[in-house]
Amino acid sequence: MDSLAEAVLRGAPADELERTPVPADYVAAHLRKEDVGIFDGAADRDVRRSLRVGRVPMPELAPDEVLVAVMASSINFNTVWSATFKPISTFDALKRFARTGGYAAQHDQPFQVVGSDASGVIVRAGIGVRRWKVGDHVTVNPVVVDDQDPVTHADGMLGADQKAWGYETNYGGLAHYAVVRASQLLPKPGHLTWEEAACVPLCGGTSYRMLVSDKGARIKQGDIVLIWGATGGLGAFAVQLVKNGGGIPVGVVNSEAKAKLLAKLGCDVVINREEIGIGGVPAPGAETVELGKRLGRAIRKELGEDPHVVFDYVGKATFGISVIVARRGGTVITCGSSTGYEHSFDNRYFWMNLKRVIGSHAMNLNEAAEMTRLVRLGHVAPVLSEVFPLSEVGEAARQVQTNRHTGKVGVLALAPAPGLGITDPQLRATIGEERLNPLRSTASQPVLVG
Repeated sequence: MDSLAEAVLRGAPADELERTPVPADYVAAHLRKEDVGIFDGAADRDVRRSLRVGRVPMPELAPDEVLVAVMASSINFNTVWSATFKPISTFDALKRFARTGGYAAQHDQPFQVVGSDASGVIVRAGIGVRRWKVGDHVTVNPVVVDDQDPVTHADGMLGADQKAWGYETNYGGLAHYAVVRASQLLPKPGHLTWEEAACVPLCGGTSYRMLVSDKGARIKQGDIVLIWGATGGLGAFAVQLVKNGGGIPVGVVNSEAKAKLLAKLGCDVVINREEIGIGGVPAPGAETVELGKRLGRAIRKELGEDPHVVFDYVGKATFGISVIVARRGGTVITCGSSTGYEHSFDNRYFWMNLKRVIGSHAMNLNEAAEMTRLVRLGHVAPVLSEVFPLSEVGEAARQVQTNRHTGKVGVLALAPAPGLGITDPQLRATIGEERLNPLRSTASQPVLVG
């Protein structure tokens, strides 16, 4: 371990961190451009073959960037996409980013450091950074925007040059260090461990925009919200946001074990799709219509009404059913499409029943800040289920790739063990360990710092 990382782990003061040299290279989970074709002809694009852990060169900081010593990160499905080089190779995205010139040019490398979540400590700040300083504990909003684009000041997600950090950019969060624009930073909630805090930004912010923001479904008290994959990273946050906002979450899962976990999240209605015959990608037409009606009957049996909102990040396998099951005048909000991007649906159920479809992608900084505030207030809990060391990042990503996980799978970077990073033990005790770790079979005992 380099001297700067050692100083961070010792809790060294800011002036010592500033004096300690930045290493010339660092340990990171990364992909190699030379491996782009390794899955050609393969039936299984196993991410453990492409994700590598080793040393990469340290880049130069732009004036508006900070260097974060990453204590923990987490796995998102975009890391699976990157590591399978599907639907595109993200090396193509790095090349396009580099064409904008300036400091962006250094993102086009024969390697890509992946990862779109992080919590850690600022160890360097560019000369243009104003609101943040060395020593601050932060989490990272995974959206990179151009703050000189006028539309960014209305909604960062509408900017033509917005990018997913660690997916469409280099130097992401699954590493000992990460390069982050100052406009991506948020204060780390003091009652959370490093790994708990690192599991919130991408999935938490995305769920917030989809459901709560004025850019999304804008759920209100009493709204019935159908949530596909309700124990996944997005879904588990969605259940909490609906419940916290006075709505009625209806969670869909694929096993009895996940149904029991969903009950721990406070989900009002739990539907095991296997029990009503929903599985795989249904054929367009009569099969999809029948499955939609079947699911609708199951919901009406419990609540007497159809859903106001359907929360769908699953995509091809579920979207046609979502359009059918939403009530007259209801809303289907979609992102991600982990089972496929080509959605098929019967337009009669959409057009004649005056339904809406809203596309949603990630979150702007204000939405990310609002989600962090809910976490800091104790209204929303992390959805961490397992934690892996960085050396086993391939296995962690494989769990997500094969849908063998619940909630978020965390990855320790510089943090030597789970349970570190808590600076507000009083709030943690008030909220309670069980509330903070609803998806973990055994909550780890925290180690207090500071």
